[in-house]
Amino acid sequence: MPSGKKMYSTELKLKVVQRYLKGDVSIKDVAKEFNVDKSDVRKWRDAYIQNDIEGLYTTHGSYTGDFKISVVEYIHNTGASIRQAAAYFNIPSPPTISKWEHIYFEQGKEALYIDNRGRANKMKNTMKKESQKKNVQENEDLLTEVQRLRMENAYLKKLNALIHAREKSGKKTK
Repeated sequence: MPSGKKMYSTELKLKVVQRYLKGDVSIKDVAKEFNVDKSDVRKWRDAYIQNDIEGLYTTHGSYTGDFKISVVEYIHNTGASIRQAAAYFNIPSPPTISKWEHIYFEQGKEALYIDNRGRANKMKNTMKKESQKKNVQENEDLLTEVQRLRMENAYLKKLNALIHAREKSGKKTK
């Protein structure tokens, strides 16, 4: 059986939340009773409190750059935690917001408009590497040519100075 995140029905999530909200048991006890993780109980509770039953529906999708920016800025303007923001905006996976926040501060908010889902295209990477190698070789060739031209220029200056010096000394002896 492949490892990964378990999928739970909306009905189960609702039962778990309602059981917890009765107030006579802890999150740990509810998690044990329904054989689910404590963090899931917290996430479902927060989502239910913020968005009622709609917060418990499993949603998958992509988000616009503007939406991502508004989520990150909401966190920093209100002081909300990532889990609270996930519940407020009905985002099923709080680590998603963490990634957005990292991108926002490392690369700027414009980077949130770029869709980085899926695997990286290996062809693009190999083409980039080939292009970089080509650029390095071109740069080395240009540097070699510049050095050759400098030596040639220095040689011609020296030759010109010797010829000029010989002409001066030849005029004095006549």
